[in-house]
Order: sequence, then C-alpha cells, then structure tokens
Amino acid sequence: MVTPIYERFRDSIRSEVPVALATLVEGPNVGAKLLIEDSGFSLGSLGGEELDRVVSRDAVAMLEAGTSEVRHYGPQGEARQHGISVFIECHARRPHLVIFGAVDFTRALASQGKLLGFRVTVCDAREVFATRRRFPMADEVVVDWPDRLLARIGDELGPRDAVCVLTHDAKFDVPAIMGALPTRVGYLGAMGSRQTHEKRVQRLLEEGVTTQELERVKSPIGLDIGGRTPEETAVSIVAEIIALRTGHDAPSLSDAKGSIH
Repeated sequence: MVTPIYERFRDSIRSEVPVALATLVEGPNVGAKLLIEDSGFSLGSLGGEELDRVVSRDAVAMLEAGTSEVRHYGPQGEARQHGISVFIECHARRPHLVIFGAVDFTRALASQGKLLGFRVTVCDAREVFATRRRFPMADEVVVDWPDRLLARIGDELGPRDAVCVLTHDAKFDVPAIMGALPTRVGYLGAMGSRQTHEKRVQRLLEEGVTTQELERVKSPIGLDIGGRTPEETAVSIVAEIIALRTGHDAPSLSDAKGSIH
C-alpha cells in the first residue's frame, strides 16, 4: 500500500517539483518520515515539532544546493549533537542552462548541457534562426529579446543555473547581461575576444552597470583548454560552469592574457 507521503513524493518527482524526503535512521522513532517541498509544504513527522522545523529548514537549503546526505541532531533538532541521525534525500529541479544566440556554437553547447542533465533553453529574437529544427536537443526554443525572457524567468534562476551569451552582438549581449546580473544565477558567461569584451564592458558601464557587478561575467567564456571548434568550445564552457559550482580553481580564459586561440 502506497502511503500519502510516498504518493506526494512520487508525484513531485514526476512533476519536477523540488522535494526532499527525510527519514530518521538512528534514534527514537526509526523509520519516521517527513516530506518537504521548497514551497514550505510538509507532510509527516519525525516525532517532534522542533525537530521537524530544523530538518525542514536544512532540507530546503539542501534542495537549493542539490545535495543529499545524513545529518545529525539532538532530540529537539539541536546542532552538533548525534542522538538522532536523519537521511535527507533531495530531488532538486534540473539546473537550467539559458543560452542567448541561435548560432553554431549554441548547438554544441546545448548538446553538452543536455548530456550533463541541464534543462536547456535557447533564446534569440531572430525567428528565422531560433527554430526547433535547428535546436532539437533544447527543451525550449524561445523567440524573444533576452531582457524580456529574463524578466519572466529571472526569479527562478539560482546558484545551480547558468546563463551563456553567445551572440557577439551588442544589441543582444548588453540586454542579456543586464537582465542576468540582478538574478541569483550561479554562472554568467559571454562569448567574444578580449577586444570584443572590452567594448561590451564600456557599453555596460554607460548603461549604469558597476565594475563590481561586471566581475560576475566570465568573458572570454570558458576554460583555457585551447578549444577552437564549436564542440571544443562547448566543453570548455561546461567545464567552467562545473568548476565554478564546485569551487575548483581552474584556468579560466577570463583570467588569462593574450589571444584566446
């Protein structure tokens, strides 16, 4: 017999609603379960109101990070105690990769993103280029201006998500970067040579973007692996996304000097 907790857990996973299932694995009430969604909804109990509150708080934070682990608490949810052990199993929403610019490099990056489990959106204001036929690997192909798309989805972007600007055109690049900067997106990169980026930076400064805000922008985009083809460039970009997310110190093109090829 399927319990209400497992039914809700199953349905949330199928609908890609971020959900965590906390199971008490050591201490009183072993086997007790508490389901937590990132909206704050919960179902079940681990045996105490305060313990449920603390575990729910930790589960919501873990959902944002996309991690699962065993955590230890006191009887009332006290930290740094080991009387109770709780396994928190998190099923986070797939990280979102938003690519601006329907260009050849976009096809390769979208394919790499799908391989790594991202939900991929390709956006370009040019209807003739932004088509499902050109980007069948994408979950969504949007014909619109970057700032308008980001105005709709910006609140949903978080540390596990990425925005990549591949257009090489100031009329697209500038609104895309300006739209992404106020969000909580974990990675923001823009394609182009160092000279192109210097001109882009000047336009952004003229639009009121601060130098501190511009430190978030990785450009030239990707790690310094000597990539030239669209496929090699895509590998360098997703590698930089992974390195930034994991806190690994890797040789970024944005930190290097000289030609990017």
